[in-house]
Amino acid sequence: MSDNLIITIGRECGSGGRHIGQKLAEELGIKCYDKELLNLAAKNSGLCRELFETHDEKPTSSFLYSLVMDTYSLGHTNSAYMDMPINHKIFLAQFDSIKKLASEESCVIIGRCADYALADFPSVSSVFITADEDVKLRTLMERHQVTESQARDIMIKTDKKRASYYNYYSSKRWGDSKSYDLCLNSSKVGMDGAVKTIKDFALAKQAYAKGR
Repeated sequence: MSDNLIITIGRECGSGGRHIGQKLAEELGIKCYDKELLNLAAKNSGLCRELFETHDEKPTSSFLYSLVMDTYSLGHTNSAYMDMPINHKIFLAQFDSIKKLASEESCVIIGRCADYALADFPSVSSVFITADEDVKLRTLMERHQVTESQARDIMIKTDKKRASYYNYYSSKRWGDSKSYDLCLNSSKVGMDGAVKTIKDFALAKQAYAKGR
């Protein structure tokens, strides 16, 4: 089993989780994977990238919809995926790509149930980032140039989508402290404080795992 330094980040919308992950990766001298995972999964599975964009962190339980979308996966030759709904193919392709990535290099991975996929990797640190509601709304208003009401709608819908995806595919609960190694409120320590806290924790966990 790989002992690469892997940090997975789950995040509430507007909490700055993606930016924290990117800065964390820069400080550690490793790569941060977010949307880049879609390219990797598409390349490794043979499925077209548009399918991954359509299903990105979205659970699809409609069997009819899955059958319709299956017509777009032509060209995929791996028989292991052929007899399942397209949303399951997409998830498993990402799941496999995440495990392959973690075995090959140290990295930061944003979302996509990466902590669940890498549960057997001893040097993985799973992190969940939250923030106070007023901070998240202000961040979203500035980022998207929208009103507070519109920002709240974006926040609620995005978090609902992420929670549904995580809860649908993993055996844990999105945002529940029991599901992660470390949970922190970025609005209490700021981006730099969050990066330092996660970095110190991840390095300590990796050292402990290597010494056991």
